[in-house]
Amino acid sequence: MLSAARHIIVGFIDFFYPPFKRFIGKQTFRYLACGGSNAVFDTLLFYTSFHFILHQHDVQALGFTIKAYNAALIMALCVSFPAGFILSKYIVFPESNLHGRIQFFRYFILVVTCFILNYIFLNLFVMLFHNKLHTLAKILTTAVVAIFSYFSQRKFTFKIKPTDPDPVPENIP
Repeated sequence: MLSAARHIIVGFIDFFYPPFKRFIGKQTFRYLACGGSNAVFDTLLFYTSFHFILHQHDVQALGFTIKAYNAALIMALCVSFPAGFILSKYIVFPESNLHGRIQFFRYFILVVTCFILNYIFLNLFVMLFHNKLHTLAKILTTAVVAIFSYFSQRKFTFKIKPTDPDPVPENIP
């Protein structure tokens, strides 16, 4: 079933690739499609959480006040994190030969790093917009973090581990 779903998704994405192949590689295009879709999904989750679940009210938890936009960021991340890992592992970087648990751990580290960057940039943009335009702040934050995320996933999370060639015995007559 996973193979069939992957085949359908890859076929759909690759259908739109030909006009772009002069400018970007297929893997980058797939990353943009999957990452972009997940970013839109994450932004919709953020918007829904912020406006309709939290009603723009801060959250009290363990004696701390969490700003509504930060709570919405956490809520959206709980759904977009597994979705993003699955898309990256099976659609964008299927050639990675690292074990799945290593990929997941590295992806988790990357997501934590991206979450921190999201937190910093979201709060920065909210301040720059004078506590208005929260969704626009989230979109700008996503753009900045997405660039960092792509290179991190490609070079760290889903990299291709070099395989050792068969060792040649030293004492061959």
